[in-house]
Amino acid sequence: MMQTDVKSKNLTSTGASGIGVPRARVKAIYAVGSITAGSVSFRDGGATGTEAIKIDVPAVAAGNNSSIMVLIPGEGVLFAADPYVTLSVVTSVTFFYG
Repeated sequence: MMQTDVKSKNLTSTGASGIGVPRARVKAIYAVGSITAGSVSFRDGGATGTEAIKIDVPAVAAGNNSSIMVLIPGEGVLFAADPYVTLSVVTSVTFFYG
């Protein structure tokens, strides 16, 4: 089995992830929620590309923090192009890729 270095990227707004590699596997996602429930979506091939991952993020009770960590099994989800990440009512997302 081939091993690759695992890197991370933090985003606070919707857009291309800018990881600078043409091909990557997303292996884990950590998202910080807001007072209202939201979601994080990863698309392959830009804003209108195929949605490969969508994660719902729970709402935060007043005065508390809400975060969700998702470990993706196997080798992760393959993106042939720079992942495009949409944050919907989510403060930030950090994803791990290799």
